Amino acid sequence: MKIRVLALAAGSFFVFGPLVAFAHHAFSSEFDKNKPVTLNGTVSKVDWAKPHAYIYLDAKNESGKTEQWKLETANPDFLTKQGLKQTSLKKGTKLTVNGYAATKNAHLASARMVTMADGKSLQVGNPAEDGGPAK
Repeated sequence: MKIRVLALAAGSFFVFGPLVAFAHHAFSSEFDKNKPVTLNGTVSKVDWAKPHAYIYLDAKNESGKTEQWKLETANPDFLTKQGLKQTSLKKGTKLTVNGYAATKNAHLASARMVTMADGKSLQVGNPAEDGGPAK
């Protein structure tokens, strides 16, 4: 019985393990380093999960209309090391986000730096992880 359980566990690793690695992508596969964006808005939602955490930010466009942006960040372990916790980003938190727009999807960006309302700036993109710019 133990051998069957071990064989099943090993088989699952070889089948599903590569899928997790495939879900992670390089910066250049989805974002454009020549399309910097700066967004000012309020947090509407946070998905604190691996391989990337996401911040959903309600920001006004040039005409004053509110748009929701999905901002990809580094993994939660990196964010925690930078001093950012999931509880730091409650709904309604005001942020300024510097990042880079997606190549294909409107209102999607790779967030690199987040500035909190108190002026504290934190790096939320990890160039060592995704090969993108530091800021």
